[in-house]
Amino acid sequence: MKIENMVFEKKKIYPNVDFYAAVAMDALGVSKEFFPLFFASSRISGWVAHVIEQYEDAVLLRPSADYVGEFGKQFVPIEKR
Repeated sequence: MKIENMVFEKKKIYPNVDFYAAVAMDALGVSKEFFPLFFASSRISGWVAHVIEQYEDAVLLRPSADYVGEFGKQFVPIEKR
């Protein structure tokens, strides 16, 4: 919980499983340039399952959500946030 609170204080988000996977991969000596490949490869089976399900049902699944954020907000580059 202490780590989660530290990340939240700094980034304003709670860490997900990728945060802990990154810690483990770093400890194993995996180069940081390969982290996105590991994260994506762990999700490929789920992505493929969704594609197959949508193809078989001939239905495109879309989330039923409405955007509730602020419109016209000024973009701030990441290095200035």
